[in-house]
Amino acid sequence: MGDDEMKHKRRLIEMAEQNNGIITTAMVTSELLPRGSLKYLEDIGELIKVSRGVYALPEAWEDEYIILQSRYKRGIYCLDTALFLHDLTDRTPSKINMAFPYTYNLRNPKEEGILCKSFKEPAYSLGVTEVRTPGGNMVKAYNPEKTLCDILRPSAKSDIQVAAEAFKRYTRLKNKNIPLLSQYATELKVQDKVRSYLEVLL
Repeated sequence: MGDDEMKHKRRLIEMAEQNNGIITTAMVTSELLPRGSLKYLEDIGELIKVSRGVYALPEAWEDEYIILQSRYKRGIYCLDTALFLHDLTDRTPSKINMAFPYTYNLRNPKEEGILCKSFKEPAYSLGVTEVRTPGGNMVKAYNPEKTLCDILRPSAKSDIQVAAEAFKRYTRLKNKNIPLLSQYATELKVQDKVRSYLEVLL
């Protein structure tokens, strides 16, 4: 292996490490590095091919959340999956919930078994934050306030026990933001439901 190849290899690993363990052919092309370097790193077991044009470091490969988000960049973790990521439920999601813009073609994520929600604006962009996965990577999810409102919307068909437990845990949080929760509840037209949960707990 020549000096250039060694340099390319180091640079690619570095890029992946700075991007939650994920590297794409588009990233490699934009850095003017040879795309063949990805194939080489896959061949020697230093990268794993996740899907077309997406590669992961072996330690990131274990993290389903980061893999799915690298594949579906417009997807935002929502509903029960967001509750789990924010530690507002003990139930590990058997299926992943992701929200997408209203016009997004959901065929591929649905084929992968993702439970997809289509949100119109402003609901899609409201309350997006970053949260750490159990694997230690950062992904996009709705914040606790937006998620609590979303699970009370009729289309969510959420389990009433899950909702009750989530509100109970939320009210115990040091960084809870009740004014923000009330604001989202009004915007998403679930203020009466949110009020009835909070009246019992606060």
